[in-house]
Amino acid sequence: MDNDVMHRLSYGLFVLTAREGDKDNGCIVNTVMQVTSVPNQIVVGVNKANYTHDMIVNTGLFNLSILTEKSSFDTYKHWGFQSGKNVDKIEKITYERSENNLIYLTGETNAFLSAEVKKTINMGSHTLFIAEVTDGKMLSKEASVTYNYYQNHIKENPKTSEVKKGYICTVCGYIYEGETLPEDFICPWCKHPAEDFRKL
Repeated sequence: MDNDVMHRLSYGLFVLTAREGDKDNGCIVNTVMQVTSVPNQIVVGVNKANYTHDMIVNTGLFNLSILTEKSSFDTYKHWGFQSGKNVDKIEKITYERSENNLIYLTGETNAFLSAEVKKTINMGSHTLFIAEVTDGKMLSKEASVTYNYYQNHIKENPKTSEVKKGYICTVCGYIYEGETLPEDFICPWCKHPAEDFRKL
């Protein structure tokens, strides 16, 4: 199978934030969909390897900042390529707090929403959180970024000329150097499996 076909699905990119105790954190997600209007509910898919995942499991609350086409690759690296376990992800960003005391991004976003988890579904590597929207605000009229737009206009192309043998993650651009990519390999940046890598 050509795994690049998955990049043709039309979905966006978002910064998902949570708070547990005094710790704020967030990560990049790309699986968000409204599933009902009454009550207003969404579903969000989150990789279990993300620190934010466990915060949501423990608190049942999250915010979602909707990224725009003007978002920079640095934003994706900041929220998606490092763990918040040992890094303070909100130290150098512009944000505000919503009524649920969680942060939302005020730059490179066109809206945010707050949600409360009503149900979880175990999907193997990910959890689907079905949540009721409790708050939201429009921040700009900029177009929301799609995954396709990110792939074609925002994501930096890695310099592969120096690497003779290896595999590249088609999601974030991480390069694994070596003759053979282990079948159970997980990308250290974006946590996607070996199926999302292609040979250089």
